[in-house]
Amino acid sequence: MDSDDGSDACEQWESELGAPATSTPSFEAYFLLASSRAATSSNVFSSRVLPLSADEYATAIAAYKARSLDQTATAFRRYAREVAEGFNLLFYGFGSKRTILNKFATECLAKKGHVVVVNGFQPNTTLKDILASIERVPGLLSHSSSLPLSAEQRVYDFFAKSSQDGPHAHLYLVVHNIDSPVMRSQKIRNFLSLLALNLHVHLVASIDRLNAPLLWSTSDITTRKSPTHNSGDVRNSVLSRGYAWLWHDLTTLSPYDFELTYADRSTISGAAALSTGTRSARQGATSGGSMSGGPLSETAVVHVLAAVTTKAKKLFAFLAAKQLENIEATPAENANDLQQYGLTYDALFSTARAEFIATNDTTLRSLLGEFMDHGLILSVNQGGLGGGETLWIPLRKERITKILQSLNNE
Repeated sequence: MDSDDGSDACEQWESELGAPATSTPSFEAYFLLASSRAATSSNVFSSRVLPLSADEYATAIAAYKARSLDQTATAFRRYAREVAEGFNLLFYGFGSKRTILNKFATECLAKKGHVVVVNGFQPNTTLKDILASIERVPGLLSHSSSLPLSAEQRVYDFFAKSSQDGPHAHLYLVVHNIDSPVMRSQKIRNFLSLLALNLHVHLVASIDRLNAPLLWSTSDITTRKSPTHNSGDVRNSVLSRGYAWLWHDLTTLSPYDFELTYADRSTISGAAALSTGTRSARQGATSGGSMSGGPLSETAVVHVLAAVTTKAKKLFAFLAAKQLENIEATPAENANDLQQYGLTYDALFSTARAEFIATNDTTLRSLLGEFMDHGLILSVNQGGLGGGETLWIPLRKERITKILQSLNNE
């Protein structure tokens, strides 16, 4: 009796609700969504937010209030506590952060251990300079080990084995502009990512570029320090790398006066204009000039070389070496005419094919095109196809020598 009543109730309930709803399979839902047209907004940011005039900008800057001494002291105590808990600090925001970070280093960090300041905005900063500053820590150079260690491993091993309760057992590495071009080299990044996870090494850094967070992967950012990372044996174990960042907004609106004293005023735009410029612009480049009237800098060349393939680098290095040989072997009657020291296309192609850089004309033209588009290699056809073409680099002897040295050091 009860079962019959129950079945009747279910039938009545289904009849009231109607047929059960059927769910769309996931793959059909995906294609249905993908086939629909995405709505694109016609709003332009520049039209929605009007730029400030000079007077409005000056008024806004004047109205900005810097941190008070009490606020700075409170922030310093917070930063010091976070560093002690095993985090590395990364400061972002518009304005120079150099003065505040140096003050934090002298007033707080220097009392707890050794402090090394790295000015990443200096274009000549190298890994050797950073290691030389760290090796001034007493006892580091005399640190003994059963097996030979590299300079980077010795620094890590020294602080990994330091007594946590001992005096000056911690290293505080303050890096200004860790997102600068020189600090983005693979050697420096590998070294910093290794030290950053050492329990007795603490990294405090600043960034000033909008896309700086793209320098690190998610694992680099989220990796945290652990006691197992300080085993002290860097020879027999594979140590993890990362930064254990804790982000802080340090907007100061202070001018970058000190940082910009080291800035290279010549930009890659001047070099790029050479490849599409007029004949007068190219003639100016033969003496090491650029479209804007300034010299084609090593910084511009380094930027381009960092973005090309290994074969393209080899090709550029060969042409630079040959041009350097021609400059040294030829009397300097007209040193401003760099075209006379160039190399013919046939000679370059023969060498590229022998070195397996480019086995055909199409490949060689493609490799040369990357440099010619940026004005790093110029060419002139003196009559006749192929054999009459001369290629050269619009840089003087001293600049070519520096670039070759940097390529050999990689």
